[in-house]
Amino acid sequence: MTNENSNCIFCKIAKGEIPSVKIWEDEKVLAFLDIQPINPGHILVIPKKHAELVIDLDDETLSCIIKVLKVLNKKVRQSAIKCEGINLFLADGESAGQEVFHVHFHLIPRYKNDGFGFKFPKDYHKKPSTEELNKIAKKIIGK
Repeated sequence: MTNENSNCIFCKIAKGEIPSVKIWEDEKVLAFLDIQPINPGHILVIPKKHAELVIDLDDETLSCIIKVLKVLNKKVRQSAIKCEGINLFLADGESAGQEVFHVHFHLIPRYKNDGFGFKFPKDYHKKPSTEELNKIAKKIIGK
């Protein structure tokens, strides 16, 4: 993890080299409106310090980001923006859909029939057995 990546668009936004519509800024976190929003009020929340993946962030910065997400969640819900719910979304790695390799959380105001959603795999309805879940858990926690 470095303080900045000269080719990173979010580092350039954080440094003010690329304009943005800021919603929040403090010493560790920047939040700004997405220029290609899913719905009005779609916000991106980033650490100012460059980090590609969540595991690259220090705990204090991640905590600050989560606190900002909570504050902005409340502000969006209390605003005049159409919002019946909110998705908080993080694509962490290329296979997860990350396109800009600087940690960024999406705060997306949602409402019924807004046209956005997640597509589940065709076998999603098939629930794994408790035995299968236990095997997966052991792989994750190493027991």
